[in-house]
Amino acid sequence: MKKKSGKLRKQLPLHLMLIPGIVFTFIFCYIPLYGIIIAFEEYNPVMGFSSPWVGLKHFKYVFGLPGFVNTIWNTLYIAVFKMIGGIVVPVTFALLLNEVTKVKFKRGLQTLIYLPNFLSWVIVAGLLTDILAADGIINTALGYFGVEPIFFLGDKVWFPIVMILSDVWKSFGFGTVVYLAALTGIDPTLYEAAEVDGAKRWKQTLYITLPGIAPTIILMSVLSLGNVLNAGFDQIYNLYSPLVYETGDIIDTFVYRLGIEQAQYSPAAAVGIFKSGISFLLIVLAYYLADKLADYHIF
Repeated sequence: MKKKSGKLRKQLPLHLMLIPGIVFTFIFCYIPLYGIIIAFEEYNPVMGFSSPWVGLKHFKYVFGLPGFVNTIWNTLYIAVFKMIGGIVVPVTFALLLNEVTKVKFKRGLQTLIYLPNFLSWVIVAGLLTDILAADGIINTALGYFGVEPIFFLGDKVWFPIVMILSDVWKSFGFGTVVYLAALTGIDPTLYEAAEVDGAKRWKQTLYITLPGIAPTIILMSVLSLGNVLNAGFDQIYNLYSPLVYETGDIIDTFVYRLGIEQAQYSPAAAVGIFKSGISFLLIVLAYYLADKLADYHIF
């Protein structure tokens, strides 16, 4: 009992630090949950939560909309490829950066690739709009090779590709830092022993480096599974247009247009509940896999 009380006394300041976060989460995340009731009502802002009860009417309406299934596919397509790129690119770049011997150059490059992570999508969207315009840098360069200008942000084939590549470019710096930290945990004597056995850098990477950071790769991959339905509202909202709704519209932008622009609050809430339910199951699965594959525990 004395040991437990002493441990609790030491950890008390840490628990007290959690109070503002808990209060913030409770106010902005749990109290608004009462609002999901409007998904089962014919919601009228004047009547409020006393609007007539209609049960699953809005769910049937939403699932019957022509573009809803396509929206789910777009969300999965963009999110899954973002997830794959968000793992492959940072791991590859971390391995390459780990081979750099000049410390100043390595730190400068690491800072440079991490910088886009701090830029908002509003700023990045403005840059991409100028760069990918018909008279932008990309199309100007393609013109030298006789390629006709490509309407990247207005072409339904190119738009999801641009979303995936731009998101990977913006966020891979953070992932690189994570994997570089994992690389520092590998025992240097393993590389020394491999050199004595005649293993070159490629063999060392294949049989020492990659297995050494494999738990981190598995953990990051599994935890990203919970966000598979979050394809990036900020990014797509700032870059898409009606021309690319067929391949660029995701669940979040669909809900925004349905609820905010068209004032169909109840159907929008129904879509939100559907997405939240699927995301909850994916998060549970993600933490289960993290426990089994990477020995990661929340508590």
